[in-house]
Formats: sequence, structure tokens, C-alpha cells
Amino acid sequence: MANPVVPPALTLQGADVLWPQGLFPGDVHLAEGMITDMPGRMIDLSGFLILPGIIDLHGDGFERHLAPRRGAMTDTATGLRALEAELAANGITTAWLAQFWSWEGGMRSPEFARHIVSALDAFDNMLDLRMQLRLEVGCFEGFPKAETLVAEGNIGYVVFNDHLPHAHLSRGKTPPRLEGQALKSGRSPRAHWDVMRRLHDAWPEAAAAVAEMAARLQARNVVLGSHDDADTAARAHWREAGVRVAEFPMDSAAIQAAAKAGDTVVMGAPNILRGGSHGKGIAAAPEVAAGRVTALASDYHYPAPLQAALGIAGVDRTMLVQAWYLVSGGPAKVMGLNGDRGGIAPGMRADLVILEAATNRVAGTLAGGCFTYLTDPLASRMIAA
Repeated sequence: MANPVVPPALTLQGADVLWPQGLFPGDVHLAEGMITDMPGRMIDLSGFLILPGIIDLHGDGFERHLAPRRGAMTDTATGLRALEAELAANGITTAWLAQFWSWEGGMRSPEFARHIVSALDAFDNMLDLRMQLRLEVGCFEGFPKAETLVAEGNIGYVVFNDHLPHAHLSRGKTPPRLEGQALKSGRSPRAHWDVMRRLHDAWPEAAAAVAEMAARLQARNVVLGSHDDADTAARAHWREAGVRVAEFPMDSAAIQAAAKAGDTVVMGAPNILRGGSHGKGIAAAPEVAAGRVTALASDYHYPAPLQAALGIAGVDRTMLVQAWYLVSGGPAKVMGLNGDRGGIAPGMRADLVILEAATNRVAGTLAGGCFTYLTDPLASRMIAA
């Protein structure tokens, strides 16, 4: 539920602005939450950079705000407010919260997914917070209920996941970290093991149910993604089902196949910062350099998109247009929001991040023309103006 505050008409004057044509000085006019061509109250932003707000397609770092420790569930509205503050402080103006619908239980359960949908609907947010439903393939028996949640919650992005440890299950071996995962789910290790074995044995039924579910979601114009494609066969399988977004592919050949077919490739911004995947995936930087990556997402660390984009651009400010596209214009295009956000032009939503030119530190963030984050020295200029 968006905040009804009507933002003031402002002209942000004297900054270097990341226009579609490149980074160069200019004035940005804002009125009624939009970028306009009509001047407003002048604010001196010399010494700052103005860039389009970051659009985060996949972030699960929100979990720590809602449950700081296992079992220590906070008030959801309070947690969302803390989340919103962190997002704004890192220049993120539109974010998809990657919430599971999974057999894993706990905060990944269908019940918790419903809770998050209700909480977001009731939340008086300033940023544009949305939900990505991470639908576990093994939960095929619950697909009708998941589809109802997609419709009722107006969820526009569904990603298919498979976290079943098939290699261990097919050999009858105990999967790694079984006790910890069982504890999170609220089950005994034996009960958790039994759930996984039952779902593994029912895999042929799941495969058929996934194809049908994907077709129904496509008919609703839901954007569909797959998670952790292991190889080209996996990407081809999902593409045949109409799933055209590949989130965090694990294999360079899979990324190349996706790019060649015109599929969207989303990689983790933390991967760029670390120089490689936190898990068993490949390094994202060479794929970005080859032009095969459409968007970078925060994954588990909300500061990462800003840091990754600036790191890719380096000291060459002429590279900033291409680097920033990965965290703003590219994600907007994936979700059909290009023309509304992801750039700076009259008629677009006034979602902006303001950086100190000398340090690249976030000085302010605007969402819909309203300041959602503001700190000195920019705050003092706002007061003095």
C-alpha cells in the first residue's frame, strides 16, 4: 500500500546526471512523484551524482529483519520498516522479496508466504516492495493453492526452485546439514528425511505438474524464472516450458545458451564483489564482460548492487551507463517496467539515488519523488534551500 504523500516540486541542479546518453551535468525536475520538464524549488547538488534508482529482482536478505534469530520473529511491520530503511540506504527503490513456497517449512513454508503477502498489502510503504514467489518444484501438490496466492496477492514474478538433494536421495544417503534444516522446518531429522524421500519418489508427477503450472501462470502474464540452472539441458528444459528468466545459472555454457536464445540472465551482485559464487556456481564477472548478463540482483546482501555496478564501471565514468543498466534499466526491462523507471527522463517515475561524487557514498534516495533516505551534507543543503 503506497504512501499517499504528495512530494514537492524540486529542481536538482548542478549535479552530474546519468542520462540515457551518458553522464554529464544537468538539472533534474521533479513534480508529483514524476520526472518532468518544469522547474521547481532549486536544490544545489553540485558535487553529487544523480542516477536512476536501483531495481532489485531477487533479494532474500529481508529474512533477517523479520526474524533476527531463529524463533525470534519480530512484528512483521517493524521488520519491513527496518528492511525499507536498509534498501533506501543502498539506493534500492524497487525490490522483489524472494519468498519461498517450500516443503522446507518455517520461513520458507506456504503459510509464511501467505503471511508476507498480507503484511505487504497492509504495509504503508514508501519504496515499491513486491514479492517474488520461489516455488519449490517438490511442492507440486500445493500448486493450486500457490496459484490462488499469486492471483490474490497480485504476484507478477514466480521462480521455480528445486532444493531436493536428489543425488543423496537416489542413493539412500543422508543429505548434508539434515539436522539444521530439520530444526528450521520444525521437524525431527527423521520426519524431514521422510518428507524429502516422498517428494523425490514422486518426481515424475512433479515434472508434469510444473509444466501445467507454468502454462497457467503464463496465461496470467506472470514473469517466470528458474533458479540455479546446472547446465544447458536444464536451461533448455525450462525454456521449453516458457520459463525465460535464468536466475544464477551455475554453468557458463548454460548462460551462453540462454543469451543466444534471448533469455534473461540474472546473476548475483555479491558474486561480482567476491570474484566468484558463494556456492558452487561460476564467477559472474566474465559473463558480464561478455555481455551475457541482463541484471544483477542483491541475492543475500542489499549493498551489493550499488557496489557491483560502481566496481564494474571503475574510474571510467563513461562505463557507468552500461554498468548501471545492470541494476536499474535491465531489471526494469525484465519486469516490463521500462519507460516507467530504470532511467532519467520526463514522464518516468522519480526514483533516484544521489551519490557523493568524491566518495560514491549514498547521500539520498528518492522513491516516487519522496526522500526515503537522506544524510549530510545533502540534508543540510535541503534545509538551507
